[in-house]
Amino acid sequence: MEAKVLDSWVLAEFATPDALVDATRQMREKGFQGMDTYSPYPLHGGSEALGLPPSRVPFIALGGALTGLVTALAMQTWMNTIDYPLNIGGRPLLSLPAWVPITFELTVLFCAFGIVFGLLGLSKLPQPYHPAFEFEAFRSASTHGYWLSVPHPTGQDATDTTNQLKSLGATQVTVVSGENE
Repeated sequence: MEAKVLDSWVLAEFATPDALVDATRQMREKGFQGMDTYSPYPLHGGSEALGLPPSRVPFIALGGALTGLVTALAMQTWMNTIDYPLNIGGRPLLSLPAWVPITFELTVLFCAFGIVFGLLGLSKLPQPYHPAFEFEAFRSASTHGYWLSVPHPTGQDATDTTNQLKSLGATQVTVVSGENE
């Protein structure tokens, strides 16, 4: 079985955010996968309309926090009890209460780094190029436009997808291709 090459998209602009969310939901119910929405701000119900799974960011944050916690405790244990032990005023070498500030700071730092780099990875950013960026009207997605992109295999006719999007209220529909012309 030969894999389908998906480097063409049908872009559709909608007049309102509600029209975009409704059209996205209906297109997903018709079996379209891999769609994405573009708008100047997050849309209420957009994630559900796309059928996105629950966010993995909390697990990434937990992983970063636990890594920071273990790193801080291991670092301080090595420094204060093995590498250079100092007995000052009868204080025990393994003094966890004294290590709370450093442990907290590294936990928060590693959690923050995990979230930043995890979000970049999950969002597949940076994305320096996408064929939709070449379409002049698509620039409205950052100011006032509400866009839906539906991938389709290269070489197949996109007329059916285009007609379905128009019937759902799209004000403008176009096909963009990833091929260099």
